[in-house]
Amino acid sequence: MPYVPVPKDLTKVKTKLAFNLTKRQLICFSLAALAGLPVYFLTRGAVGNSAAVLMMIGLMMPFFFFAMYERDGQPAEKLLKNRLRYKLWPKKRPYRTENLYKSMSEKEVMRIAKNQTAGGPGKAPAEKHQAGPKSQGRCKNRRA
Repeated sequence: MPYVPVPKDLTKVKTKLAFNLTKRQLICFSLAALAGLPVYFLTRGAVGNSAAVLMMIGLMMPFFFFAMYERDGQPAEKLLKNRLRYKLWPKKRPYRTENLYKSMSEKEVMRIAKNQTAGGPGKAPAEKHQAGPKSQGRCKNRRA
């Protein structure tokens, strides 16, 4: 029996069009050829074969990068767009929540402070209550 590997995550499976390449890869490789080949043929006589090839490779590399690079299911241009949007645009939050714990603790502190200044519950000042004589407790006959 022939063995066919089946991936566990079917969302990562991409349909191949031609030469085992996806539509995105075919488009990017075609654009790379359209940009790089004319540069090679037009410059190889003036700058030499090696320099023309290096210029062609330099022009084609971004297209290859956009065709092949993918991270977390997102292609390179989406990652680049998100990165630029994060760096260039202001970081203002359209909606802010109120910290309930902070507001509750501030209200509690205000309530306690108001009660202490108004003579409410809490520790009473020392002038109101004078200390009386100490009692011996149960054992009055105790020898020292």
